[in-house]
Amino acid sequence: MLSAQSEPIVRATLPVVGASLTSITARFYERLFEDRPELLRNLFNRTNQVTGSQREALAGSVAAFATMLVERPDERPDALLSRIAHKHVSLGITADQYTLVGRHLLGAVAEVLGEAVTTEVAAAWDEVYWLMANALIAIEARLYAQAGVENGDVWQRMEITERHQESDDAVSLVLRRTDGRPATPFRPGQYVSVRVGLPDGAHQIRQYSLSTAPGQKTWRITVKRERDAHGRVPDGEVSSWLHAHAEVGDPLEVSLPAGDLVLPDTGSPLFLASAGIGITPMLSMLDHLALTSSTRSVTVVHADRTPRDHVHRHEQADLVDRLNNADLHLWYENDHHHSPAANVFAGRASLDRLTPDSGTTAYLCGPLPFMRAVRGELLAKGIHPSAIHYEVFGPDLWLSK
Repeated sequence: MLSAQSEPIVRATLPVVGASLTSITARFYERLFEDRPELLRNLFNRTNQVTGSQREALAGSVAAFATMLVERPDERPDALLSRIAHKHVSLGITADQYTLVGRHLLGAVAEVLGEAVTTEVAAAWDEVYWLMANALIAIEARLYAQAGVENGDVWQRMEITERHQESDDAVSLVLRRTDGRPATPFRPGQYVSVRVGLPDGAHQIRQYSLSTAPGQKTWRITVKRERDAHGRVPDGEVSSWLHAHAEVGDPLEVSLPAGDLVLPDTGSPLFLASAGIGITPMLSMLDHLALTSSTRSVTVVHADRTPRDHVHRHEQADLVDRLNNADLHLWYENDHHHSPAANVFAGRASLDRLTPDSGTTAYLCGPLPFMRAVRGELLAKGIHPSAIHYEVFGPDLWLSK
């Protein structure tokens, strides 16, 4: 909660700060990388810096947090904070890094807004930043403690034991610990970070969902090779490297599992909707449900360009078949001549034919336009907003739209 002296200042300046946040976050990253260039090479996603998606996501999260402080002071945006904290833990972020970030972020505010940033305004926004930072530090400390590791000590060497080409642009890698012990437990739907050394000496990190159930000796990730259709940025640095170089027997540097898009322990009906590579966390959930002989009602929706692009297509169908109370609905956008089959449709995904129970818990993963469309249809069908959860691959731009 903001102090009595800061609340009216933040409320009064939120419109001008909010309108300038994209400029502020752009200047923040310039200042940060001028001071610590190794952070761009070895921690931050360089592609997201080129596209601007990272600064847009940062602006959205700061705006959302500040808005809640003044409009709903007795609440805390736990969903926002949890999502950010899990991502930070997967990267090994530690508390001391918040001081560096705070200095450059507030310095960027002063540079962009100039004389409008009085001593009082600077102090009020410093309070906003540290309310958010300290909340994240506390959540991250709990996550590290739950994992049984020192803060930031999340990296381990694993070995690739299997490699499977799932589609033209997707490869799955099965990983095991090098000491022969079972892989670290995780919850269905979580992800890990992978850190690779690139030819220019940089070490870049990307997150990949664990695409099988927990409780096994190995993990599996499925990596889509990212391509930029518009030529603005290079093809995905890490995904391209993994496709070209990751072979059976090779070591791979992987983080502990993280992520808050996980199955609840209740018996409520489930609605699992994915598009493209967004299928991967849903596979983990389905595999877990199948292995535990779940009797929950499960509706599975998946959208893709064509059956050829649909990674783990047969595995997904088999998992649904193994469940007693599950059904699968598929849409292929560019496949208007598909063989007739039950619940397989041409075009974009639509929920017109589906009637989810009002007590359904929904999980969405895929491109933002797909998730927004499905979420809108679920809301129209009476699903409560709090029961609809999502996972974004990359910076969480949902808050900035």
